[in-house]
Amino acid sequence: MPQPERKRIIDLIRREVVPAIGCTEPIAVALCVARAAETLGCRPEKITARLSANILKNAMGVGIPGTGMIGLPIAIALGALVGRSDYQLEVLKDLTPEAVEEGRRYIDQKRISISLKEHIAEKLYIEIEVEAGGHTATAVIAGGHTSFIYIARDGEALLDKRAGASSAAGAADDDPELTLRRVWDFAMTAPLDELRFILETRRLNKAAAEQSFKGEYGHCVGRTMCGMQERKLMGDHVYAHILAYTSAACDARMGGAMIPVMSNSGSGNQGIAATLPVVVFAEENGATEEQTIRALTLSHLTVIYIKQSLGRLSALCGCVVAATGSSCGIVYLMGGGYDEAAAAVKNMVATLTGMLCDGAKPSCAMKLMSGVSTAVLSAMMAMEHRCVTAVEGIVEEDVDKCIRNLTRIGRDGMNETDRLVLDIMTHKS
Repeated sequence: MPQPERKRIIDLIRREVVPAIGCTEPIAVALCVARAAETLGCRPEKITARLSANILKNAMGVGIPGTGMIGLPIAIALGALVGRSDYQLEVLKDLTPEAVEEGRRYIDQKRISISLKEHIAEKLYIEIEVEAGGHTATAVIAGGHTSFIYIARDGEALLDKRAGASSAAGAADDDPELTLRRVWDFAMTAPLDELRFILETRRLNKAAAEQSFKGEYGHCVGRTMCGMQERKLMGDHVYAHILAYTSAACDARMGGAMIPVMSNSGSGNQGIAATLPVVVFAEENGATEEQTIRALTLSHLTVIYIKQSLGRLSALCGCVVAATGSSCGIVYLMGGGYDEAAAAVKNMVATLTGMLCDGAKPSCAMKLMSGVSTAVLSAMMAMEHRCVTAVEGIVEEDVDKCIRNLTRIGRDGMNETDRLVLDIMTHKS
C-alpha cells in the first residue's frame, strides 16, 4: 500500500481511537456546555440543552465519573463549572469533590433545562444555550462526539458549519474508502513502527479492568466472573479471562469510575470490546509484540470500517460491531488468514444482528460479555472452516455486502425500535 494511503488510514485510526473518561454521550454534552460557557466568558446563570433522542437515551442511566451521580444534570452542571473544552472527551478531568457539591447546588437552583430536539435527522445532536448578565452563547455538536458545527455569542456566529454537517453515516467525505480486504491488508503489511501507538489501547483498557476487579462498579459482572463458584462453572482459562476482563472494564466505565479508557468511534465500550479480547488471547497464548500490534490494529480498524456506514449512534448495540472487530483479531492470532476473518464476520452478523441499544448503563457489561463470547465462538468456527452460508438470513457471499446488511438494519430498519425504546425509558414509573 502506498505511503500516502497508509498515512490516511493511520490518521483515521488516531482520530477514532482516543482516550475518554466516562460514558461518551453525557461527556460530549458536558464538552458542549464547557465550550458554550467559554464563549459566554463567565459562569452561566441558566443552561438550556436540546438533545437528539439517541443522546438522551445514552445519557439517562449512566454514572458520571467522580460524582456518584447518574445522568445529564450533573454532567451539564460540571461542564459549566469545571469543564475545559480543550480536554475533549476528558473534559471533566479537573473535577474535585468541591465542584461536585457546587454542581448539586446548581441543579437544586433549577438552572438547567433539558429537552428533546425535535425534527432532526442527525442521531448525534447536542445544542447548548447559556445565559448570564444579559448575554447568551450557543454551541452545537453534531455528527461526532467532539464535532462542533456552530458557535455563537449574542447571536453572532463565530463558527458555522451547519450546511456541511454530517449525515447519519459516520464516514467523512475525506476518509479513506475501506473494505474488509483493505483493512486486513493494511493491518498485515503496514510497517510496525507506524502501528505501535495502538498498544496504548492495551495499556489503558487493561488497567481499567484490573482496577475494576478491586472495586464495586456497576453490577460487578467482571469481578463476579472471578469468584470461586463462577470459576467452578466457567473454568479458569483464556475464554473465561476474556469475558472477565472485558466486562470488568465496562463495569468501571458505566459505573462512573474516574478511569480513562481508549474509545473507538466515540464509544468507550466499543474500544474496550475491540481491545481486551485480543489482548487477553494474545497474552495467554504467547503472541509476539508484532502479532499483538497487528491483531489490535485489525480489530480496531474493522470497527471503524463498520461504523463508517452504521453511524456514531444507532438502535443497534455497539458491542455487536466492536466484538466483530475482536473476532477478526482473534482469528489472526489463531493463525487464520483473510478468508477465516471474513468467515468470522459472517458468523457474527448471523448471530448478533438485532441486539438493541437501550441506552448506556451498568448492564452494558452483560451485553459486552455476550458480544465477546460470540466473537470467540465465531473465530473458532471460522478456523474450522465453518461459516454461515449465503442462503441463510441476511448473510451474503460477499462479506462487505454482509456488513452493509448489518448496518442498514441498525441505521435504517431499527429506527422505530429506537423510538419505542426511548418512549419506554421515558415513561417508566
